[in-house]
Amino acid sequence: MTTNNKPIEVETVKCEVCLKEVPLSEATVPEATDYFVNFCGLECYEKWKEQGEMAKVDVKKPG
Repeated sequence: MTTNNKPIEVETVKCEVCLKEVPLSEATVPEATDYFVNFCGLECYEKWKEQGEMAKVDVKKPG
């Protein structure tokens, strides 16, 4: 009997902040089916969240 020593290719996605490769199995969240982004960890998630909050502050109301 022969053994197959080929490495298994893991499907990955990129973290939205640092672009680090994240295994798709770790990034998939069943609750987020309509729209979702992937993060390598809480630190990148917090940075992304802060960027969104800062963008809201930078937007000036017309008038």
